[in-house]
Amino acid sequence: MSAEQPSLDKAFPENQTRRAQNPGAEEWVGRKIEVLDKGFVYLVDFMGSDQAIEQAARVSYGMGTRSVSATEGLIRYLMRHRHTSPFEMAEMKFHAKMPISVARQWVRHRTANVNEYSARYSILQDEFYIPEHSEVSSQSVLNRQGRGESVNFDYAEEVRKKMEQSARNDYEFYSYLLNDDGGGNQADIERPMLARELARNVLPVSVYTEWYWKIDLHNLLHFLSLRMDEHAQWEIRQYADAISEITRDAFPMTWKAFEDFRLNSISIHGPEKETLVKIFASGGISFSEEEIREIAISKGLVNKGELKEFTEKLASLGLIK
Repeated sequence: MSAEQPSLDKAFPENQTRRAQNPGAEEWVGRKIEVLDKGFVYLVDFMGSDQAIEQAARVSYGMGTRSVSATEGLIRYLMRHRHTSPFEMAEMKFHAKMPISVARQWVRHRTANVNEYSARYSILQDEFYIPEHSEVSSQSVLNRQGRGESVNFDYAEEVRKKMEQSARNDYEFYSYLLNDDGGGNQADIERPMLARELARNVLPVSVYTEWYWKIDLHNLLHFLSLRMDEHAQWEIRQYADAISEITRDAFPMTWKAFEDFRLNSISIHGPEKETLVKIFASGGISFSEEEIREIAISKGLVNKGELKEFTEKLASLGLIK
């Protein structure tokens, strides 16, 4: 046994733990954050801290032997150079309730452990997601999988009412097929109780489901980098924002490095780099936006989407208007 490890033989006080503590995470355990109209997310359990990430990277020392500045410096180095495995040593487990439409997007992140409410075993509640007026939007003309502008209030109200009525009708049919009196018995003895796994097929994706979701910190940050992005669907961004609030308190050093080197950073690709080299070689930005586009095309940025993203990067840096 190394000198850094505590002895397990000495008396240990009752109701205390030998585990490394994380006060920031502890404060969030069991505290629900309401999301959308009927959803929520909260932290169920956690493992590790910023110090545990450093310990994983420097396996030769024990907890508490390094200064805060040394821990933060290493975490920033790991994040900056994309050394991911130390961040996989910390984990968080959440309980979340969301519309099935959101869940189907969420579960695409396959690097987590999920246990979802079973509609084969249990009866789903008559709870449906109805978007607020401001989120009833037209189809985007630029993004085939995204929203455009919000529609006018009157039409939004009409859409919301019809969405709710449609969901109610579907749930009424679902209940008819189940033929359950609420206690597991036939409500109408003239009709059979249809299997729950079949009856659920008539429900809309607006119905709420819930699950326990456990994920390591590295993959959680990857999830957040995608789902907090302005291009992500608005509904799942609300859950990502809630989870980010918890993560920020649980792993403050890691979160700051994540903000600096991932969330608020700009990645420059090969053709973009060559374009910038040519621009600055002329003595600085002395080209119009159209001239910059022509240079970019000559360096290989021929795809419209790539050109658009590159000009957005330049605009975010104040290099073009």
